Amino acid sequence: SHIRHAWDPSKSVAQNLAEMGLAEDPNLAVPIPKAKLLGMEVESNGREQGKKIVRKPYVVNEMEYEASLPEKKSNTLSRDLIDYVRYMIQNHGENYKEMARDEKNYYQDTPKQIKRKINVYKNFYPEEYKDFIASLKQEKMDVQ
Repeated sequence: SHIRHAWDPSKSVAQNLAEMGLAEDPNLAVPIPKAKLLGMEVESNGREQGKKIVRKPYVVNEMEYEASLPEKKSNTLSRDLIDYVRYMIQNHGENYKEMARDEKNYYQDTPKQIKRKINVYKNFYPEEYKDFIASLKQEKMDVQ
């Protein structure tokens, strides 16, 4: 979006990017030093780059600032998985072998796979899990 706002449609791509301090060709942005390969000197493509004037430095500054921001964690579980785990815990408690034999186990998960899914749910939503377990204990007390 920063580039879009600073773009001048009357200029070429190379001119626009040069004004912003960005490289048109990444191969030319970082010069490759002369290297000796098998006794022969290999030179760069011969283009000499002069000093470029950056007229719109705010574009690069804004992009650097945006890149330095920490990324948001978007760890969520699907609603189906949450419902599946809650159903299994509600009907079978901690008995993973029973869970594996349940008719709602559509993907035929093994007891270890089910346990892993429950642990993932516990780690992603610890407060929700505690509330869920507390509500199950409350239901058992009400039934008795």
